[in-house]
Amino acid sequence: MTFKVAVIGCTHAGTAAVKNIATQYPDAEITVYERNDTISFLSCGIALHVGGVIGDAQGLFYSSPEELARLGVVTRMRHEVLEVDVQARTLRARNLESGEEFSDTYDKLVVTTGSWPVIPRMEGIGLENIQLCKNYGHAREIIARAADAKRITVIGAGYIGIELVEAFRDLGKDVTLIDNMDRVMAKYLDPEFTGLADKELRERGVRLALGRTVEGFRGTDGKVREVVTTDGTFETDMVVLCIGFRPGTDLLKGQVDMLPGGAILVDDYMRTSHPDVLAAGDSCAVRYNPTGEAAYIPLATNAVRMGTLAAMNLLKPAVRYQGTQGTSAIKLFDWNIASTGLTEGAAAAAGMNVKAVVIHENNRPEFMPTYDDVMLKLVFEAEGGRLVGAQVMSKADLTQAVNTLSVCIQNRMTVQELAFVDFFFQPHYNKPWNLLNTAGLAAMQRLNETVDTAEEPERALAAAERADARPHGKYGVA
Repeated sequence: MTFKVAVIGCTHAGTAAVKNIATQYPDAEITVYERNDTISFLSCGIALHVGGVIGDAQGLFYSSPEELARLGVVTRMRHEVLEVDVQARTLRARNLESGEEFSDTYDKLVVTTGSWPVIPRMEGIGLENIQLCKNYGHAREIIARAADAKRITVIGAGYIGIELVEAFRDLGKDVTLIDNMDRVMAKYLDPEFTGLADKELRERGVRLALGRTVEGFRGTDGKVREVVTTDGTFETDMVVLCIGFRPGTDLLKGQVDMLPGGAILVDDYMRTSHPDVLAAGDSCAVRYNPTGEAAYIPLATNAVRMGTLAAMNLLKPAVRYQGTQGTSAIKLFDWNIASTGLTEGAAAAAGMNVKAVVIHENNRPEFMPTYDDVMLKLVFEAEGGRLVGAQVMSKADLTQAVNTLSVCIQNRMTVQELAFVDFFFQPHYNKPWNLLNTAGLAAMQRLNETVDTAEEPERALAAAERADARPHGKYGVA
């Protein structure tokens, strides 16, 4: 059966969609429109490339126009789609090399237009050496400009900002990190964890300028020299903006249903509100399992899953999307950190009635020659104990525990069920009571406690202090 498929955008979701459509529908006429000159770039590897961990950036690409051509796909690189009419099933595009404009038709449209960094409108934003961090071109610019910069300012203390800060420090740069929140990685972690991360960054020589907002930039000879904030001015030779992303969905505004921020709403089969338009990746909202609501969570993992599902469900519903927990991880110097679902703070902000427990354990029995302290937090509903979030931090790599907890949240498991899941025991790796079992048991106890909510801040502070002390109990629960 011959039909025409147009795909707009070809990074993670687009690449996954195109390759799977070509495989499943060999007779389909597939045309990809991509305004950049590369596809499938893993932007999560930019900091590794900047820091020299990855020497050849080509390793951050996992597909190419040549590979798509071998699959029979027509890939129009450096082509920007200017207009889409979903009712007429037409689009208008421009060749960015020649300037030529032309129209095309489709039977099915797959929108994988991704996201773009938020660029604030403020004084001095156009000065030289104020950099974005998203694609391959940005990576090359950052590396080239950082070579001559002694003082670098990173704005935004999320994962991307933190990774760049570490890379710049490893290069011997004088680094300032600015964020309007009073904690780093506040979107992903509660204070017990961010307190340790803050301390590590300061000890590594990073200047933390938290709890303040950037108001503008000043420069000389067209180059940035100062960052002006609500609480002080910071001298700099280079700025990297890492303050978030917005969905690139202007083409479809008013034509399909979206969240107020512009993220396209899709059903469990990646279909938009128009039957011939599917969407996937950073351009879309996702079903966030901890709350059951649609949310904007731009992650490469979400993108490749959604792109694959868009291909599988292109002509009819076949495989259902299972939602996401927003599971993520980061390596901060010697620390291994991961989180999934809601933090305790985010759950409270969403109006959910939750409780939480923080445990401190050694990752292996104390009779072993070496072992490391692990801090693990569970967030769960106060009524019934359904898991809605988890965080882990350790010098040992226990991040896979959060992948397991992500599955638990997806399957709506309770802390009671977690407490007695069957996990193996082997002294090289864990204890007779697995870390997650121990956390489940502690959460069961917490579930049955009656605690005055006024005591909660003190409880969190005490947990943070215990984390800093790094106690070692045989099967201890903090």
